[in-house]
Amino acid sequence: MVFSLAPTPHQTNQQRALAPGHLRVLRSSCSSDLVPTSSVAIQTNNLRRLLQTVEALSELGPALAAEREFSETAQLMLAAITEAAGAREGALFLFNDKPAMLTSAASQGFVLMPDPAFIPLLPKHVHALTAARGPIVLNSSTYSVFLSSNGNVAPELFKCLAPLKAGGRLAGLIALGRRPGEALYEDAELDALDLLCSYIALAVQNHSLTQTIAQRVSENLRLMASLHGFYDNALEAFATAIDVKHVAIHGHSLRVGRYASAIGEAMGMESSDVAALRSAGYLHDIGKVAVDRRLFGKPGALDPEEFREMADHTTVGHQIVSSVQFPWPRIPEAVRWHHERNDSSGYPDRLGADQLPMSVRIVGVADSFDAMTSARPYRAPLSVGSALSDLVRMTPEKFDPNVVQGLLIQVRRDVVGSNRAPMLATTPVNIAAADIDHLAATLQHKVSRGKAYFG
Repeated sequence: MVFSLAPTPHQTNQQRALAPGHLRVLRSSCSSDLVPTSSVAIQTNNLRRLLQTVEALSELGPALAAEREFSETAQLMLAAITEAAGAREGALFLFNDKPAMLTSAASQGFVLMPDPAFIPLLPKHVHALTAARGPIVLNSSTYSVFLSSNGNVAPELFKCLAPLKAGGRLAGLIALGRRPGEALYEDAELDALDLLCSYIALAVQNHSLTQTIAQRVSENLRLMASLHGFYDNALEAFATAIDVKHVAIHGHSLRVGRYASAIGEAMGMESSDVAALRSAGYLHDIGKVAVDRRLFGKPGALDPEEFREMADHTTVGHQIVSSVQFPWPRIPEAVRWHHERNDSSGYPDRLGADQLPMSVRIVGVADSFDAMTSARPYRAPLSVGSALSDLVRMTPEKFDPNVVQGLLIQVRRDVVGSNRAPMLATTPVNIAAADIDHLAATLQHKVSRGKAYFG
């Protein structure tokens, strides 16, 4: 997935910071107005490519934790790295500090690479690699800064280095050679490389640990938790970047992900399904990268043509995420159908309640609740109490009553302080627990009287 990005002024590759790099990719891709069709296509392709990098993360997760020879795992990791960076040649080195040495665990593409290849390091090399903040594009003046020429492989074979660090310590190194057509490594490839290397460093560190069997089992469990957390953090970066177009929707996708997962918890769903809801909420509005920025700031109602353009974000988003093999297959459905409603009044396919998966219904309620409680150019935000009252009023005609009930449960937990991680961490809650109980009773009464809706 290739992003056309201009380098940050006055910033060297050594100064690249990990997390801001991810946001910079999407921010550069999403911030401009997208009037020409070709520009929309470019941005859609850009976002699809970055999502495929996240797909590589999800595919590597089981491989990194599986019981197999590390040499096989190393080859899988290197293949993912070279594909993400568009490299013809690459090698994965492990670092040993006594003595300081890089030793190859896998390589591909290099004709003259010995097996194993090794590169002794001086303290200055170890310091430079440890201090580097992301991938490094090498030139004639920087080879000696990071690598020694005293090993059995010439540093000049490499065009780009990506230190693998875990817990602030050097665990290994990815060394990439030439790209097709002798192309240079640019910000797009370096950001994809940065994302994957931060993930792979955990597996390299885990392999290097010399422990008892019991300690290794414990370390593997911590490794898996770190991998899942990193995947979640990567999607949080996407959610932040999706909302960058206009200040009025900043934080919307993050909140929808948080609300959706909280509702799933209240409904007693399994942890894997809750994680899927959070990811679906993060990505539900991804198609808005193809919507003209001026529509987000319009103070009045959209005309029919403008509404059609805004509504197209559901189908554009579905096209983007459908090419990605997520661990959770319901994400494309939530992206396409989060504006569908129980009475078939929604869009884009006018589906009814019996056609909508539960994950879609949950993301739809989470999205509506956040839209109601957030400021828009054409209105002030509703209070939490007013928004909940409106949702109950529109249920079950528009929304699933079980989902709205789950939302009421989580808001009540926030009110009484029983949520360990408050769902409404950034939203003032101005409703009493007794009022929420009254809304829940009203909802139950409506459902029991209106069973015909669910016949």
